[in-house]
Amino acid sequence: MRKIELNKRQEQIVEIVKENGPITGEQIADQLNLTRATLRPDLAILTMSGYLEARPRVGYYFTGKTNTHMLTEQLRKLQVKDYQSIPIVVSINVSVYDAICMMFLEDVGTLFVVDEQSILVGVLSRKDLLRTSIGKQELTSIPVNIIMTRMPNITVCKPDDYIIDVAQVLIDKQIDALPVVKETEKGYEVIGRITKTNMTKILVSFLND
Repeated sequence: MRKIELNKRQEQIVEIVKENGPITGEQIADQLNLTRATLRPDLAILTMSGYLEARPRVGYYFTGKTNTHMLTEQLRKLQVKDYQSIPIVVSINVSVYDAICMMFLEDVGTLFVVDEQSILVGVLSRKDLLRTSIGKQELTSIPVNIIMTRMPNITVCKPDDYIIDVAQVLIDKQIDALPVVKETEKGYEVIGRITKTNMTKILVSFLND
């Protein structure tokens, strides 16, 4: 899924098709003083990558797509299951103090709270823990279920969801992470997480490819 870098001859082919399309492979070869066989690999690459389309008995024509268009198309096809991270979960019975320690040890901004059957029941954010720690309460005696966001007020995503849709949810709801879940008879089982950091890594990987 990397951006296609065209060589000089492929760029020439694209320009010829832009100006003269639809045009046959033989006609393109004539303009470049090359054989049809020599151009066959280049035409195959340009067709598979989306720059050109070929119609039987008609020839090649320019699709109008640029690298930017094709990169956008690739981004729209990305799914959560290919980029999700390992979820960091805590039991519903742990204290706020233990949850704070877990958050620091794992270096995450969101914890997912599960019950005795490993089913998602809540979410803890940095803000939740900070708000509680500012008070004068004894953090070791406060269970996380008192301060967590509970179902059904938790936004989740699934492995087959598109990354672009999840990114929009993160922006709209102004949250740092979503649990990736699998539906079971008992409820949602947490199988991953998608965070703003995941989104940044995806963007950087595309720019570096």
